[in-house]
Amino acid sequence: MSQSAKRPNMVITVLCGTLTSLVVIGFARLAYGVILPAMRTDLGLTYQQAGILSTVTALCYVCFVLAGGLAAARWGAKASIMFGMLTVVVGFVGLAFAANLWLITLLMGLLGFGTAFVFAPMVALLATWFPEKRGLVIGCMTSGVGIGVLVSGLLVPFLLSTFGEQGWRVSWGIFAGAALFVAVMIGVFVRNPPVAVASAAGHLPSDQKWLIYRNPRVLIVATTYGIIGLSYIVQTVFMVSFMVESGHSASIAGRYMAMMGLLSIAAGPLWGWVSDFWGRGNALALSIFLVILAMSLPLIGQTLPYFFFHFLVMGVSINGLFAMIQTSATDQVAPRYIPIAFSFATLFFAVGQFLGPAIAGWLIETTGGFTAAFSLTLLVLSVGFGLTLLIRRFPKELAVGEPGAMPIPASEDPTRAK
Repeated sequence: MSQSAKRPNMVITVLCGTLTSLVVIGFARLAYGVILPAMRTDLGLTYQQAGILSTVTALCYVCFVLAGGLAAARWGAKASIMFGMLTVVVGFVGLAFAANLWLITLLMGLLGFGTAFVFAPMVALLATWFPEKRGLVIGCMTSGVGIGVLVSGLLVPFLLSTFGEQGWRVSWGIFAGAALFVAVMIGVFVRNPPVAVASAAGHLPSDQKWLIYRNPRVLIVATTYGIIGLSYIVQTVFMVSFMVESGHSASIAGRYMAMMGLLSIAAGPLWGWVSDFWGRGNALALSIFLVILAMSLPLIGQTLPYFFFHFLVMGVSINGLFAMIQTSATDQVAPRYIPIAFSFATLFFAVGQFLGPAIAGWLIETTGGFTAAFSLTLLVLSVGFGLTLLIRRFPKELAVGEPGAMPIPASEDPTRAK
């Protein structure tokens, strides 16, 4: 039977990937900011304690994201994804009932731990099943993040108004139900690619793993991913505050942020589709250039038009940037190595997201304004743009191929960046 005949249905498999990112990124990572005010008031938490809870989630993700890729390589992506998704379910259920700060801290850490075993393996699974449409399927998966932000932004306030001070617990409970539903869908519809079994990926010697970790092309992609993570989290955390401090209303800032989220839902699949035809390197360089343009606008002027076009351009480009760099990470290695390579790159992204708010917050406190923080972000993004130009010039052959395999000619491999 041909490889194409063995494939699962692409629409259903990609839908599972989109719902996965909705749950583990949109709900488990980003919805906390929406739930936090009511949760903090009901539990009597200080802002410092609330910040620690978010840090614990991010730290657990950083610490275990590489382990998630290794688990997927050893036992198969589906097993890793199911384990991580069920762990996230336990975390959501616990948060719906917990009242002790130490228990809540453990449960928030559980969300980061579970996400580490889900997100990267799901990206690797999609990339391996559908290599000729790799940009499109990963782009569709990234759209789940925007959908998750939109859903939580609408759902949580409704639940708070309906259930009062217990609305935040109901929110975590609904997230648990959604995560369990997605886990069932994954269990029924998702299958490991046959190459993952045939290549005995779980028995890679350490020297082969270090071929990935030390490969210059993998390191360039990973560093670029880290830069994107740092820049995006600074924009997410502080841009609305910058707008409000510049004299504009919080409601208008919220509408602009919602506009960015709506645009980003369609941007990921669109950029992925473009990259599959135009070339990964070309699409990646253009998308990061647009992000740089968007980040420079509020530094040029703090009037409403500058902020409006900032959020507009970010909306049409940021998810494309995520999709392109994630796809580029899977482009560099043979299918058996994709879970490890992508998790390694995601480690850089997670570290960037962990460090970004701390560095930007320190600059804001030290300088008494936002200009220094966003200027540094713009500088870091400019370095990232230079790295994307290097990615654009990567050879067509795999950076790390199968042991003893001959390089794949560009004319026979449509997944290589052009």
